[in-house]
Amino acid sequence: MRYFQDTGLLLLYCLFSILYTPINLVFILAFLCATILCCSGFFIDSKHIKCLLCFLYLAAALVLPAFFFFFPVPVYILFREAIVPGALLGILFFLYHFCVPPSAEAAPALFGGFALLLAFFLQFYTRRDEELEKKFKRTRDDSRELNLLLSEKNKDLMEKQDYEIYTATLKERNRIAREIHDNVGHVLSRSILMVGALKAVNKEAGLTPMIENLDISLNSAMDSIRNSVHDLHDDSVNLEDVVHGLVNDFSFCPVDLLYDMSHMVPREIKYCFISITKEGLANIMKHSHATRVHILMREHPALYQLCIEDNGPAIEAMDSSHGIGLLNMRERIAALKGTMQVATDNGFKIFITIPKE
Repeated sequence: MRYFQDTGLLLLYCLFSILYTPINLVFILAFLCATILCCSGFFIDSKHIKCLLCFLYLAAALVLPAFFFFFPVPVYILFREAIVPGALLGILFFLYHFCVPPSAEAAPALFGGFALLLAFFLQFYTRRDEELEKKFKRTRDDSRELNLLLSEKNKDLMEKQDYEIYTATLKERNRIAREIHDNVGHVLSRSILMVGALKAVNKEAGLTPMIENLDISLNSAMDSIRNSVHDLHDDSVNLEDVVHGLVNDFSFCPVDLLYDMSHMVPREIKYCFISITKEGLANIMKHSHATRVHILMREHPALYQLCIEDNGPAIEAMDSSHGIGLLNMRERIAALKGTMQVATDNGFKIFITIPKE
């Protein structure tokens, strides 16, 4: 709003010309025209229209001399719009009116000359302040944009780091499971066989209870090791990698995969989604003439979602209620308290939702 501050100050200063000129209708008309010119200079965007209005005011001053008392206003606007020749022409008109006639007085000339200097310096410092403000805002916006970009990159790096840690953890679990299976499991298996052979050749009744207890202990340890290995292996399954592998191995038609799930997916959900994805892709190969497949896996705050959709027309004839593959899918979903919907409009679509516990 520096513009209105400057023009308001100029108008107020020019009003002091009443000290050496009488107030009449022409003086009031000049004041109103100068005020309208100030508002037009702010609200009109066209530089040419502003220039035209200023020159009309200058032309009116040649007919009505009272307009010269508010001459700093159009000069201010011309300087502000960088129309320097027009501003200089207006200053020459002003000087000619107040200085050249023999009856010219020194007071109005000095008063008006100071007003013109005031108009020049006001627009000069205002333009400089506005340019600095624009530069500041541009720098601030660039800084904010850079901060946003850095935040996004940091977020991506953190997610990538978390994923690498998650992948490394799964690989380490697989390695531990293999080590237990290959080393401890084989040792226990050999020990169980040796105890069985010892039971077969034992002739002393006193050793039989001890051998039986040893056999039970070794078998119990073997069961515990086997369960631990299976648990480690099951937990180490990376659902995203497995699904991407299924999609990459599917050569029947292109597949669009949208995967949006966290790393902490329950084991039952993982195996359910993997089995259903395999069955869905197999059904597309057997029954569909699809040219495109869309697979969506997404985690919501309260549920997990899986959608498999293709554009094949031939699969519409498939019985969506009694197919063995679809019945197996329904059983898996029902075991997890989920829902499954099948649609055959414009292709074949399987929509599955499983609530979170």
